[in-house]
Amino acid sequence: MRDLHVGNGLIIPAASLSASTSRSGGPGGQNVNKLETKVTIETDVATLPLPDEARQKIQERLATRINRDGVLRVTSQSERSQLANRDRALARMEELVREALVERVKRKRTRPTRAQKQRRLEEKKRRGETKKLRGKI
Repeated sequence: MRDLHVGNGLIIPAASLSASTSRSGGPGGQNVNKLETKVTIETDVATLPLPDEARQKIQERLATRINRDGVLRVTSQSERSQLANRDRALARMEELVREALVERVKRKRTRPTRAQKQRRLEEKKRRGETKKLRGKI
């Protein structure tokens, strides 16, 4: 297994990740019945060698993927080989953690311009006139 590079010089070492295999459904022909191609990568978020703020962001933003024990789990079973599934699962975990650590930009509140308000009101008046003309004369 390889280390996960999650951006800003932060690295999750392979030693803090654990992989397990099991039989999977999906493509593979007879291999589905014989080989363990499904790969699950797990890591305990609380013990990751990351700064406290990074660990906190991961726990908040990936809360739906972390179980009660504080373990982040990613599974892959879409490929026919165990190696390809392991690579996919590692890439997915790396992507999830990287996205969780991205600093979110606060949205600036804006107000509609006077011209936008005017256009909206004129369109409403035009629409009302159209509807009024549909009635009996």
